[in-house]
Amino acid sequence: MLFNPELCRNESEVESKLIVQYLLPQLGYTPNTWHQEVAVGSIRLDFLAFAAQVLPFVLDANSPLSVVMEAKHPKQNLNNHVPRLRHYLTSLNVRHGLLTNGKEIRIYQKFQTDIQLIFQCSGKEVEINIDKIKDLIGRESLKEGQFVDKPEVQIENNLNFETKRQHSMKTIAIYHNKGGVGKTTVAVNLAAALRKKGKSVLLIDIDSQANTTFATGLIKFQFEEDDNLRERNVYHLLESGDFNFIPEIVRTSDYFNNPEIDVIPSHITLIEYQDKLNKILASRSRLVTKLKRVEINYDIVIIDTPPSRDLYAEVALIATDYLIIPSDLKPFANQGLPTVKNFINQINESREIMGKPPISIMGVLASKISTNAKFLQYNFRKQREVISERYQLPLMEAVIYDRTALSECMNQTIPFGDLEYPDPKSIMKFAELKTSAQISAEEFNVLADEVIQKMGVY
Repeated sequence: MLFNPELCRNESEVESKLIVQYLLPQLGYTPNTWHQEVAVGSIRLDFLAFAAQVLPFVLDANSPLSVVMEAKHPKQNLNNHVPRLRHYLTSLNVRHGLLTNGKEIRIYQKFQTDIQLIFQCSGKEVEINIDKIKDLIGRESLKEGQFVDKPEVQIENNLNFETKRQHSMKTIAIYHNKGGVGKTTVAVNLAAALRKKGKSVLLIDIDSQANTTFATGLIKFQFEEDDNLRERNVYHLLESGDFNFIPEIVRTSDYFNNPEIDVIPSHITLIEYQDKLNKILASRSRLVTKLKRVEINYDIVIIDTPPSRDLYAEVALIATDYLIIPSDLKPFANQGLPTVKNFINQINESREIMGKPPISIMGVLASKISTNAKFLQYNFRKQREVISERYQLPLMEAVIYDRTALSECMNQTIPFGDLEYPDPKSIMKFAELKTSAQISAEEFNVLADEVIQKMGVY
């Protein structure tokens, strides 16, 4: 039997069509070795499968030879359910857990008091990965106990999904106080490229222009009364330390990338709320605190910042570990670099008071660079040299050129009656549809590789 994730329209269908009809039989579990809706004390499990045959009245979840399987609605963000799965596995001493919404399948393994993601694939790819899944949680594999007492598991995965969690989330701010230098283009497409490489990515838009929010497909409304972002956006993360945490605010990008990306959206109302937040000293550190609560869920956080020195830029730079400064290397952008350096120095003073190390400047990223042959031959090299020689800033090796595909992918639309709704794509996804976009996609792949190398997140 084949599995088609498009046929799973709700949680019940994920349970029946993916887990009961496909996964359990493929993994070698017979009806007398798995149980649905299992109650273990106060814990309620969707599925509990065993390597050995057991009877309902002698269920023993406290066994390394059992697997918890949790099904969620296809529209549910799986990251929101990782803490609960961690609670299940650690409380019941179950070694393996499977978490799925039909569109994505993840397998976690318990290590002492925590869990690690050891396998991940999309629902469309489950069939070609079924042997790898069998090796991890198949009934015969559990019987052999091949993973018992091993401190770490690393699974080869030809689809570039991450197989060994690092438990050290890294945060990158994309910042320049000069607008029009490709900041949003870099933020969204770097996030997309990293996600394609198997990294779990959270993209935060903290700019009131909300360009990143638009670019990731979250603004599908044409009229103000249909605005579904006004009451749940990045402002709500900052307004209080007691409620509105990231799992409550996060959205999943909409047909923007494959796999999709978790996004904290922005909103134009950030402008009017800034005075209120400015009066609350703690608002500057709330993003730090709330990111700390989800660090197990993400490898990399990317923050798209406003081109200013306002409160929101402060919040982003206080929270970040690394800084990328996109620049077209033209005079106005370069003349803003000393101001950027001064701002970073001020932020580092605040970070020192908080016990945080200084921001690590990953480098100035040449972006929106002309592809004109004469310019590249005579001017570009000199422009790059200026960054290190005059401004004493590191320069990234990657270059993002100003190509038509980068604007085309953001300006895709879907006709709906007499209206056209925005349908933006990442350059990675657009390259799958249009071969002319593949050059730009490869440039972001190169950038992603450089970022991974500099952060040491492999």
